[in-house]
Amino acid sequence: MSRGLPLSSILRLFAYIMPAFLEVTVPMAMLLAILIAFGRLSADSEMVALRSSGLSLYQLVPPVAIFVALTTLATAGIALYARPWGNRSLKAALYDIARTRASAGLKPAVFNDDFPGLVIYTEGIDPTLDRLSHVLIADERDPRQHNTIFARAGFMISDQRAQTVTLRLLDGAIHTTDPRGGAEYQTDFQSYDVNLDLRQAFAGLRQRERDPKELTLGQLARTIAAKQAAGRPYGPELVEYHRKFSIPFACIVFGLVAVPLGIQPARAVRARGFVVSLAVIFAYYIFLSAGQALAEQAVLSAVLGLWLPNLVLALLGGYLFAQAARERTAVGLERMQLGLARLRQKVVARLGAEAA
Repeated sequence: MSRGLPLSSILRLFAYIMPAFLEVTVPMAMLLAILIAFGRLSADSEMVALRSSGLSLYQLVPPVAIFVALTTLATAGIALYARPWGNRSLKAALYDIARTRASAGLKPAVFNDDFPGLVIYTEGIDPTLDRLSHVLIADERDPRQHNTIFARAGFMISDQRAQTVTLRLLDGAIHTTDPRGGAEYQTDFQSYDVNLDLRQAFAGLRQRERDPKELTLGQLARTIAAKQAAGRPYGPELVEYHRKFSIPFACIVFGLVAVPLGIQPARAVRARGFVVSLAVIFAYYIFLSAGQALAEQAVLSAVLGLWLPNLVLALLGGYLFAQAARERTAVGLERMQLGLARLRQKVVARLGAEAA
């Protein structure tokens, strides 16, 4: 916004960034929803009523399982397709912004060397008008002469079709030096155009390898196979490959943990649910981030680094669920009472026989 970009461009950038947030926040929202739902059942004593009617905790699982399955599918779609699309589109949008609003890439009071052979310095920038004040340019694109250009002001004029930007300088001078003969001379001007080729400036960025976060599952598999055949390291790609599965699987783990934690009695259900979900999520993503970093540095394998947090929470959730589901039914109590009565009768009969 400080660079004068329109609101539509800013909203478009937010839309491209959103899948990366949703990949993490959708499992969080699911965990919080389950905690609040079961917490409300427990706080209103509805869990007691359900169990008194003969329903066990296992019989309450199917609706939760359907909800968790839908959330897992949604998270998988975001991880496999939406997030790579968002990362690719974000980079393309930034290129488009640089073409249409050339001054957005320049910083005032800084020597900008984004364009090959040019160093541009300006004291101030008005991004709404693409106007520069007190401009200094070191132009070494021509090896036969070096130009140092001073101008009172300048304007950026963009040509989207040719992918070029013309920097029109006003009221200045050009100090030229011939490196071979050592001659120097100065030329004053009222208006002087400096052509900036964006295609050349962005050529290195476009030709470089794609970031693993921009690749879909099939592209990651092909990249890993190609690098493996060529004997090149493919650690980041393998980490991203496993991440696309471990994050959606976390929905299942969160559901397994949320049910037994949610049925614990509490007065402030929403506050307790928020605190518990925050603690679980914080612990999970701390372990996930640490495992991912260690896997990228080849300290741990990608499988261990990305799946260990899921395994730990799955074991914890299974234990908590088994403890929460363990309850004594009326039938069990009756059997225990009959057994005690029979034991008492045998004891009394044996004592009577000994006394006789």
